[in-house]
Amino acid sequence: MTHYTLKSSLETVHWGYFDAAVPPVLKVEPGDTVTIETVSGGPDVMPPKGSGLAPPPELLEIHASSMVRRVPGHLLTGPVAVKGAMPGDALEVDIEAIECRQPWGYNAIRPLSGALPGEFDEVRIVHIPMDLDKKVGKLAWGAEVPLRPFFGVMGVAPPPAWGSVSSLPPNKHGGNLDNKELVAGTKLFLPVHVPGGNFSCGDGHGAQGDGEVCVTAIETALTGTFKFGLKKGLKLKWPRAETPTHQITMAFDPDLDQAAKEALRQMIALICERKNLSREDAYMLCSLAADLRVTQLVNGNNGCHCMLEKRYFE
Repeated sequence: MTHYTLKSSLETVHWGYFDAAVPPVLKVEPGDTVTIETVSGGPDVMPPKGSGLAPPPELLEIHASSMVRRVPGHLLTGPVAVKGAMPGDALEVDIEAIECRQPWGYNAIRPLSGALPGEFDEVRIVHIPMDLDKKVGKLAWGAEVPLRPFFGVMGVAPPPAWGSVSSLPPNKHGGNLDNKELVAGTKLFLPVHVPGGNFSCGDGHGAQGDGEVCVTAIETALTGTFKFGLKKGLKLKWPRAETPTHQITMAFDPDLDQAAKEALRQMIALICERKNLSREDAYMLCSLAADLRVTQLVNGNNGCHCMLEKRYFE
């Protein structure tokens, strides 16, 4: 097994989109680990000079460059190709570590966006200091929010027929999952659509509540260490995840009810697959023990995830 470091730079970052045509910037073998640096935010959300809050230097280089931002979306580092991954397989992404790269983040409210789009008419950008030793974000009125960093965006290349798609709405390739359960120590499983899978990540979050209701969390720059594996022939319809304690199924749809129903269907299918139970028994178990949660309400495709303790799969 080999360990790689992939720094964020003009050569390794693409802005705003996933596209099967984007060539990988790194190729690894199954079992290899990669430490990936990410950056976050456009020029409009940077802290003012003299504030003492400095972005990573390469982010300023990206802002000053002619990098093509094809559609509104996130700054993503990658893609990383995993040798041997083919359509019909699943990429296993073991999130070994996540660290904040800077002691601050930002939160933004914008008109006509978020879960209450007609109720906030002014742009509001707040820079939030983070105490990385105490692991808290410090809000202006004195409250402290515990830091629990995770990547809002983790995804693979979409099917080639989709062309270039914005990183904002999550879909079957993953992308803007905004699932706060995906912290260090968890695994993410993504369906492969192109040879190599082509994994990219970004949209670092210091802290976020389920729903991400104003569209932004504590947006910040993160470094993540990922171990890449393959599940040959595991034909996933939607991303799945596994924490030390739970199995998680996910689904996304403009209609939140449909997203919830599909996440539930996927959990029923997972129970049947692992325990050889009937759909009726799996449906009953979900009603007794599974939790359906709102992942996010704000990215075009709303998200729901279903969580069931792993002991029910033993």
